[in-house]
Amino acid sequence: MAKFSKKRGKGTPAISTASLPDIIFMLLFFFMVATVMRDASLKINVNTPVATELTKIKDKSLVNNIYIGKPVAQYQNLYGTSPILQLGDKCVRKDAIEREIPLFLEQHKLKVPESRHPMIYSSIKADGKVTMGIIQDLKTALRKANQLKINYSAKPRAEG
Repeated sequence: MAKFSKKRGKGTPAISTASLPDIIFMLLFFFMVATVMRDASLKINVNTPVATELTKIKDKSLVNNIYIGKPVAQYQNLYGTSPILQLGDKCVRKDAIEREIPLFLEQHKLKVPESRHPMIYSSIKADGKVTMGIIQDLKTALRKANQLKINYSAKPRAEG
């Protein structure tokens, strides 16, 4: 007599991982292209104050970021402990603001198409403990360089 055996389910076949390296490299290239690198590494401490009425910046390519604060510990022997400005990667003392601001603004204008020059504005990211004297000097230098659109950066106030 014939012996009957139960058919065992063959199950599902193993998942092929041959295309996995291709997928990983496509993701890697996507993130390399889509990621925007930070323009400047901060050499100063900036702890912006909190605010309630904030608006988000729409086109960050039109913004000149100007940082004001005390230098971090590794730069204090070079710049001292009094508040300074950071324009891109360059640190500027209070006495050189009038000379450096127009150069900084012109360098940024070279990166922006000429049709968008009237839309450029400066964003002041000042430490909350900085006195208004250095901020007033900066605003005067910006006014003399015909940069009249100014934005003050702040952190949102925590709800609760």
